[in-house]
Amino acid sequence: MEHARFQLTNRRINIVGSFGSINALQKTARFSVLESCDIAEIRLDLLVADGANVASKPWKHLTPAPLLFTARRVEEGGGLAMDAKTRSSLLLQVLDESALIDIEVASISEMKPLLGELGRLGIPWIASYHDFDRLPSRETMLEAAEQAASAGAAAFKAAARLNSPADLARLAEFQLEDHPIPVATMGMGPLGAVSRLLCAQSGSVLNYGYLGETATAPGQWDSASLKITIARLSPVEPAGI
Repeated sequence: MEHARFQLTNRRINIVGSFGSINALQKTARFSVLESCDIAEIRLDLLVADGANVASKPWKHLTPAPLLFTARRVEEGGGLAMDAKTRSSLLLQVLDESALIDIEVASISEMKPLLGELGRLGIPWIASYHDFDRLPSRETMLEAAEQAASAGAAAFKAAARLNSPADLARLAEFQLEDHPIPVATMGMGPLGAVSRLLCAQSGSVLNYGYLGETATAPGQWDSASLKITIARLSPVEPAGI
């Protein structure tokens, strides 16, 4: 089956609906996904942790909705401890159905064979960075974004816990900066929900909510509510525009 096409354009707002369990995936109808988000994320690590048979493709009923596949490393919120080889193997099995693939910045060097295959097939990928304790420095996030761009990522995603309103402002300011590739930012924790609105207003290209009843990160909205609310917001323009 040919994979759906999905294009990431700088400052174009997209809503991602993420499934947190096999139960949510199996119970959610295609029309609900198409109404709730622009692309659905299939967390292969969470499905494997749930005991699901990934080879049976329990997401096939969602066609033709574009699908983002992720096999998250446990150090950045993955549901199960799997090495890079195992996670690469999971992702290689779904390339013909993938509109987008998520690979952590920390996994770039370990997953070069997979990145080569994505390039050969013309499947875009996002390079992600997660910190569940604090918001990293601007310099750390810039370095990660530069690594992502150098490796050929279509976008850079940064998700971090926000511990103060100052963190929220700093994350939005990072989003508003000029970057070599499109950027998606979002906060986690008590300020996570409001951050997903402000970051979207500031040009975040991927804005994550959950599908079903279980959030896949602290501070998420359900994707349907997130889509409706973001649509009501006016964009924040970078200084000087």
